[in-house]
Amino acid sequence: MTPLLAVLQVEAMKLRKSKLLWIVLATFTIAPLMGGFFMFVLKNPELAKSTGLLGAKAQIAGEATWPAYFSMLAQIIAVGGLLVFGFVASWIFGREYTDRTIKDLLALPYHRGILVLAKFLVVFATAGLLSLYAVGFGMLIGWGISLSGWSSAVWQEGLFIIVITALLTISLSTPIAFFACWGKGYLAPLGFMILMVVFSQIIAAIGYGDYFPWSIPALYSGIAGEGYNLKASNAFTVLFTSLAGIIGTLVWWLYADQY
Repeated sequence: MTPLLAVLQVEAMKLRKSKLLWIVLATFTIAPLMGGFFMFVLKNPELAKSTGLLGAKAQIAGEATWPAYFSMLAQIIAVGGLLVFGFVASWIFGREYTDRTIKDLLALPYHRGILVLAKFLVVFATAGLLSLYAVGFGMLIGWGISLSGWSSAVWQEGLFIIVITALLTISLSTPIAFFACWGKGYLAPLGFMILMVVFSQIIAAIGYGDYFPWSIPALYSGIAGEGYNLKASNAFTVLFTSLAGIIGTLVWWLYADQY
C-alpha cells in the first residue's frame, strides 16, 4: 500500500466515524426539501393557502418549472456550499490541533506533503459527493411534485451550471484549510468563512462581484436573477485563490513550527 493511499484511508475513516458527516448530510437534505416546498407552493398556491401552508395575503414570485428549479439547486450549492464545504475543510484540518493529534501525524514516516494532499483529496471528495447527493435528492423531489418544462436540453444545461457552480465553490474551500492550520483550530477558519460569505453578498450587491472569488459561484448560479457569463478571468480568480490556499497550507505544514 502506498503512503498516499494509507493516509487517505485513515482520513476517510476519521470523517466517516465523525458526527460532522451526518450534520452536513442533514444540511444538504433540508436544503433541497425547502427548495421543493417552495416549488410546490408556486405550483399550487391555492392549495397551499387552503391547507394553511401559506398565509392568505402572502405573495411569492417565480415559476414552478425545471429550469427555475435547477437554478435554485445551483444557488443552494453556491451559497450553502461555501458554508458546508468550509465546515468540512476546517474540521479535517483543524481537528488535528484541537484533538492534539498533530504531533502524532508529524511523527509518521510520511512526507508532510502527502498528509496535506490526502486531507485535501478527502475535502474535495466529500464536497463533491455532497453536491451529487443534493442534486440527486433534489431531482427526485422535482419529479415527485411533477414540475413542468422537462426536456433533454433543460436538464443538460441545468446540470452543466450545477457542476460548474459546485467546482467553483469546492475550489474556494482551500483557504479555509490554511486558516485552520494557522489558527490551530476551528475559530479562525469559521470566522474567515463567515466573513467571506458576508463580503461576497456586499461586494456582489455593489457590482464588483466579478473581482471577488467568493461572489463568483453565486453569480454564475443565477442568484442575481439574470444570466451570467463566466469569463476566463473569473475562472482564473477562483483558481488562483484555490491554489493560494493549497500552497499556503502546504508551506505551513512544511516550515511552520508545530507543537
